[in-house]
Amino acid sequence: MLNSLDSGEAAVIQLAINENIQTVCIDEATGRRVARLSGLSVTGTIGILLRAKREGYSISIQQSIQRMLARNIRLSKTVINFA
Repeated sequence: MLNSLDSGEAAVIQLAINENIQTVCIDEATGRRVARLSGLSVTGTIGILLRAKREGYSISIQQSIQRMLARNIRLSKTVINFA
């Protein structure tokens, strides 16, 4: 399963399993699917930003999304609308 991922995603999942870490941050669909199949909870970049906002950090979710899009980071319309 892990050999279908890029080396970064595979390393994150393997480290989480080895260190008994429950949640990983992966944005790519294949990596998220493999992480879930490995028994891990998954969040993504937007999830981390939303949590930071909820915990009181002074950030603009929409501004962060616009910066990501300006740098050609792909985000689904579903994720953008959710945020």
